[in-house]
Amino acid sequence: MSRFKTVRGMRDFLADEAQLLRYVEDRARKVATLYGYKEIITPIVESYELLSVKAGEEVRSRMFAFKDLGDRDVALRPEFTASVARLVAASFLDQPKPFRLFCVGSVYRYDEPQRGRYREFWQSNFELMGSNRPEADAEILLLTNSLMENAGLKDFTFKIGHVGVLRGIFNQERLDDRVQNQVMQLMDKKEYDDAFKVVQDTGAPENCLRVLRQLVELKGKADSNVVDLMRACVFDYENAIVATENLRQILELISKSGCKITLNVDAGFARGLEYYTGMIFEVYIPTLSIALGGGGRYDRLIELFGGESTPAVGVAHGIDRIMMAIQQQKIPLGTEDRKSGVVIPINEQSKAEALKIAEMLREAGLAVEIEIMGRKMAKALEDANRRKMNYAVIIGERELKEGTVAIRDLARREQKTVLIEKAVETINEMTAT
Repeated sequence: MSRFKTVRGMRDFLADEAQLLRYVEDRARKVATLYGYKEIITPIVESYELLSVKAGEEVRSRMFAFKDLGDRDVALRPEFTASVARLVAASFLDQPKPFRLFCVGSVYRYDEPQRGRYREFWQSNFELMGSNRPEADAEILLLTNSLMENAGLKDFTFKIGHVGVLRGIFNQERLDDRVQNQVMQLMDKKEYDDAFKVVQDTGAPENCLRVLRQLVELKGKADSNVVDLMRACVFDYENAIVATENLRQILELISKSGCKITLNVDAGFARGLEYYTGMIFEVYIPTLSIALGGGGRYDRLIELFGGESTPAVGVAHGIDRIMMAIQQQKIPLGTEDRKSGVVIPINEQSKAEALKIAEMLREAGLAVEIEIMGRKMAKALEDANRRKMNYAVIIGERELKEGTVAIRDLARREQKTVLIEKAVETINEMTAT
């Protein structure tokens, strides 16, 4: 056994797992195409300052950060949005809005490894930039719903809230940004008592604390009266009322779209990243306690990186977690059932012809391997059956002289000899059913 193991929090993907990962990636790319999102590719390594500026303390403390050989502070990307915002600020100044951008790849956080949480993990990321209208927020929700459906998942639900409600309260009570971010981090981890203690220590009035306590208890279906209750709860806070009405507009758009999407409103919902300014959401299935994806509105990030003021909303989908959900729900992948086969040369003289015929079959779109272990024909056929191959092409001394091949249907155990030029047609007929 090798003494080398994967670094903690990293992992290998065996063939079936790699196939599943690519399957989810393919679903994400399909959705990107359907919604008009263009794929971009950003570096895995970025400036530490870029990645940390609005990531939130929780993410900052878990970045893989180091100095490069030029003594520059850099880090492995912990998420995509900062990189996309940098790219837009630098390269999209003259482009017509909105920008619909998509990227997929690995991201890195030094979390404690556990079920569904790794230090290297995969995301598909969608960003819609240039519109501050609720239609844009609705699109990101519908897009995520579409990806879950395309992946074949069942019984998934959305949790939705609005950072602007909490920020509106904190700003009116003149809590500085550092305190606000600390409170939001604690609320994100559902450490509400600690969060309220931080607010109380600022000297905020009891009414503020009462409203916060009421908000974290306010939850309900999107088609219930929960938004009305939120508005009544924050009636003393003007900007919180505006945020509540914005959330109402988004929910009404989703409802009127006719899309079957299960939305649960959580008035005290917060997410860890500091750059969110509006609607936020996560998506779950009942048997997993971790979110399959999440996102929200961030209207000031691009100008922070030197670009012009550009409202934006986005989402990151956890590919690893969607893979877990697919496995839990035993969803068939629905991948193309590509037939496979093997070319078996019987003797030394037929090896070159086997290579030639295998290339001819591949050029015709047939998946085929060559027997390269020196096995006798019976053993080679036994191996092909064990690996659930569909056909074998056998080239012996007689076939070589006559310009023919023997083609064996491995499932039916039927065999016929045909001219080489008829091989592709014959295999297609054999494997058609």
